[in-house]
Amino acid sequence: MKNSLSMKSIALAAALTLGVSALFVGCGQKAADNKSQAPAATQAPAAATKAPDTASGSVTAVGSTALQPLVESAAKTFMGKNPNAKVQVQGGGSGTGLTQVQQGGADIGNSDLFAEEKLTPEQSKELVDHKVCVVGIATVINPKVKVDNLTKQQVIDIFTGKITNWKDVGGNDQKIVIINRPASSGTRGTFKKYALGGADEASGLSLTEDASGTVRKTVAETDGAISYLALSYIDSSVKAVKYDNAEPTAANIKEGKYPIWAYEHMYTKGEAKGVAKAFLDYMMTDEVQKKLVVDLGYIPTTEMKVTRDK
Repeated sequence: MKNSLSMKSIALAAALTLGVSALFVGCGQKAADNKSQAPAATQAPAAATKAPDTASGSVTAVGSTALQPLVESAAKTFMGKNPNAKVQVQGGGSGTGLTQVQQGGADIGNSDLFAEEKLTPEQSKELVDHKVCVVGIATVINPKVKVDNLTKQQVIDIFTGKITNWKDVGGNDQKIVIINRPASSGTRGTFKKYALGGADEASGLSLTEDASGTVRKTVAETDGAISYLALSYIDSSVKAVKYDNAEPTAANIKEGKYPIWAYEHMYTKGEAKGVAKAFLDYMMTDEVQKKLVVDLGYIPTTEMKVTRDK
């Protein structure tokens, strides 16, 4: 009887030993399998390798035709980097841009003027100013006119109707044809303020063109014509003249030697958000400020050695 019990005990102990061994082997194999399926230690987490988020949505920028070439060029590059974003750029003048953004008809109002110069104090305080660059404005004439310099007083006398023939300022015996801009134009507002000293232009003596590109074309094709254009629009089809012997160049504007210039503003109603903010942020990148701004004839605000208040 004792021998029978001893044999059973030995058999049971052996069975338990084999079971425990099998259990440890199975656990070890499972751990090894799990380890082989885990990512390698050098693999970057998914979040770290994710491509940067790009802007999406649409934004409309309306207003200054002087600023329009820069905004259009920047918008094209911005949309190339952000395929789900759409930036629509329209002209219409600074006054239109300010009115549209204030009334909610546009996301961004482009302007050569401070909002306070066109809107009421109550309206302008709702807007946030984003100064993106500086633009110079030059007096331009038809290339056939044999004049290279005009004094401030001569410019005032021409645009107020006191001087009507080029011979009175050293040119040929030829009628002066004034090409003006509408009252909503920021370029006109800047020219009136800094070139004409605030003097009112004579009414009924000039042709009026809505856009800078049209002004350039009309001056180029009209004998005896005179007008004013942002430096970003000036090419060989028109002639930019000196103002009180100062050439309308970026260098002279930066140094304060040439007075006819303005900040270029991109206003939003309240703080910019979404794709509008992304686009305005892009406008201030080196890619725009150090490349597009300079190449298109504007001046980065950071390079100005003089400043100007409202």
